[in-house]
Parts: sequence; structure tokens; C-alpha cells
Amino acid sequence: MKLQLRHVTSLEEALSASGLLDASAAEFHAQCSDAPYPAGAAERCLRQHFAASECVLVVAEEEGQGPGSRIWGLCLTGPFTDPLLGTTQPMVLVLHVEPSLRHRGVARELIAHADGLLFARGHATLAARAGHNDDALISMGERWGFVRSWELMVRE
Repeated sequence: MKLQLRHVTSLEEALSASGLLDASAAEFHAQCSDAPYPAGAAERCLRQHFAASECVLVVAEEEGQGPGSRIWGLCLTGPFTDPLLGTTQPMVLVLHVEPSLRHRGVARELIAHADGLLFARGHATLAARAGHNDDALISMGERWGFVRSWELMVRE
């Protein structure tokens, strides 16, 4: 199967993917926290931030298909604001590739496409997060050019 990447530009179409966004975000959240993932968080995030320059939704679909076809992968970025400095930069909020298509470069292409769109909007950096013990995700991010810039420490 050949995939094509497409930038989703309408909020209505983005909202139609909110179920997959929520499921993917909940899966990642469960790896990092014991707290329950808040239902509907993806839709709230889209409604609040979709118009922001830091927000990009890129989907991977079967080539030749268009809006409404099955989504095989997606990348959603959104604004991350440093609470002390007040600076805002784009951050990868959700990155998902269907398990049957993993390890084929789809995630890397989704990130690269989103990064290109963000760069065209004037954003020079893209942030991402990983759980502290997720060495595979951290290693993958480093291969793609991400560098560790600070660590978040949590005391429970």
C-alpha cells in the first residue's frame, strides 16, 4: 500500500479525526501516567488551538484517496507555552501510525511534513515529549534530530 501525506486545513475535518487522536493520546498517556486520560481532550484541544500557527494536523492516507478515507497515521502539533518565560513553540501532541505499518518510516515522514509546514509559518523549533523510561522513543527522536533541552521531574 502506498500512502500519501495530507495537511488537514479545516477544523471540521480535524474534528472527524478526534476519536483516533483521543485513542492515540490515551495510549501514550497510559505509558507515562496512572491518572486517567480525560475523555474528549483531543476535541477540546482542536477547538481551542486549531487556528494557532503552532497547530498542524498531518494525516497519512492510502494514495488516491481523500478526505473521509481511512487514516493510517497522523501527527498533531500544538502550542506549548513555557509558563515562566511565556514563550510558545510548536510541540508534537499526538503521533500515531497503525501497528501494521510501523517501522517503515511513516512516523518520520509525518514529523518531517509537519515540521516543514511549521517552518513555513516561521517556527524554527519543534518540541516533543517522551516518558522518562521510553528509551526507544527518545532514541528515535534523537535519530530524527531532536535533542534533549530540559527534563521535567515529577514527585508523586
